[in-house]
Amino acid sequence: MKAMILAAGKGERMRPLTLHTPKPLVPVAGQPLIEYHLRALAAAGVSEVVINHAWLGQQIEDHLGDGSRFGLTIRYSAEGEPLETGGGIFKALPMLGETPFLLVNGDVWSDYDFRQLNKPLEGLAHLVLVDNPGHHGRGDFRLQGAQVVDGDDAPGTLTFSGISVLDPALFAGCQPGAFKLAPLLRQAMAQGKVTGERHGGLWVDVGTLERLAEVERLIGERA
Repeated sequence: MKAMILAAGKGERMRPLTLHTPKPLVPVAGQPLIEYHLRALAAAGVSEVVINHAWLGQQIEDHLGDGSRFGLTIRYSAEGEPLETGGGIFKALPMLGETPFLLVNGDVWSDYDFRQLNKPLEGLAHLVLVDNPGHHGRGDFRLQGAQVVDGDDAPGTLTFSGISVLDPALFAGCQPGAFKLAPLLRQAMAQGKVTGERHGGLWVDVGTLERLAEVERLIGERA
């Protein structure tokens, strides 16, 4: 299975760290954030990774290179204009092929084992959900058995972790340009074509300096 890491965000809430450094390269406990994903993907048996980028993207390419030092082959999808999540994935699809691929947001940190996703995909997407963090108390989606449905502010709503497996067919009919991923997922949910699971381990959306400090604390406790 190939993988894609979303790394095109500007990280505005993490300034001044991200004024001259792209968020995926911000060091966390002495290691760039994106390298935690790369090492975990390689350990899970992934060999090919696509990384999209925009803000200061050349720094990402210069730092990671072809991926060989991680045991990976890395290709890059450069975005000249913001394409949002859906548009960014759609642009990279020619590099990802026609089979399901693993997708991970470059600005999350987790102890989730990517090997758990190395199984046949039933439907168009499989989402890893987590308990709602304090900054996202309303959550996103709910689990009904193995199926994921829209949250609708109902009890038991969980937060999308930014880790998933997607079938390229999810993007059938899409056109180049900027668009969000969530509407495509909700459309597939309405058709009963999205499965999911709850991850009860560690997970942080590293979107602010405070959450960056939280990740460093968690990594220190595991050392």
